[in-house]
Amino acid sequence: MAAGATMIAPAGSVWAQAYPTKPVRWIVPYPPGGGSDFLARTVGAQLEKQMSQPIVVENRPGAATMIGAEAVARAPADGYTLLSGDNGTFVFNTALYKKVPYDPLKDFAPIGLMARFPLIVVVNPSTGFKTMRDLLDAAKKEPGKLSYASVGAGSPHHLAMELIKDRTGAYIVHIPYRGAAPAVQDVLGNQLPVMVIDTAVGLQHIRAGKLVPLGVIAPARSPLLPDVPTFAEVLRGYKRDGSHVMLAPAGTPRPILHQLSKEVRRIFELPDVKERLKNYDYFLAPTTPEELDSILKSDIATFSEVVTLAGLRPK
Repeated sequence: MAAGATMIAPAGSVWAQAYPTKPVRWIVPYPPGGGSDFLARTVGAQLEKQMSQPIVVENRPGAATMIGAEAVARAPADGYTLLSGDNGTFVFNTALYKKVPYDPLKDFAPIGLMARFPLIVVVNPSTGFKTMRDLLDAAKKEPGKLSYASVGAGSPHHLAMELIKDRTGAYIVHIPYRGAAPAVQDVLGNQLPVMVIDTAVGLQHIRAGKLVPLGVIAPARSPLLPDVPTFAEVLRGYKRDGSHVMLAPAGTPRPILHQLSKEVRRIFELPDVKERLKNYDYFLAPTTPEELDSILKSDIATFSEVVTLAGLRPK
């Protein structure tokens, strides 16, 4: 028995020492050009150097991120398929939809929270809106006349605006897109007047005067947009932001999960990576697998209640 125990003990460390021996596929459930894609490619480029294997970022958008998430949930649990996800993928979808092709807690193994990011309500300059009050007053005056774009149904951007509508009584029609890039183009072209955007995508257009920021959805004002008020200043207690997490298929060996978590936390300590992500308003918040597991469980329970209170019934 002692000999058997000696043979079994190092098994986990063997997994970690041997991993990775081939390219790792990192699925992003959004199209290229958005914040999720930017973060994955930034982290993936450095992860390649640290792990001496290619990190292949693959965009698999569609069905409120469920296409990409399901592909990872059904992949071999060997550490060679990873997933970027946000609040929508793992928290909102289960509350918003009756049929979700994966269980966010049972079908995935957490690696770690990577970053949090503010969301911004922006409008085309031609609207004439200068403040969030201008937008809300117009929406209340003529309910249903205004429409807003989101990067996808079930995304943090979508739910953020729906909760604003619920809190204020304003009625603005939701128009979901397949990713940030097409949504931004239509708002820039004034096909739609309003959208909820993240800084990684919207900042360049805001600085160029092509989009007007009305409010930041985050616990505090953005250092990149210090003059734009938070929604907590307008709607008491409203300060939900977005988050990016990394997961693997359920059953992935724990040594691999911890190795990946450790490598990502190392990346976020690098000054050049910190500076690059800071310029896109990411608040780096790397965690261990165990910490992310606790966060997901808490958020799923909380937002299931929020979605019910907001009247967003499962579809």
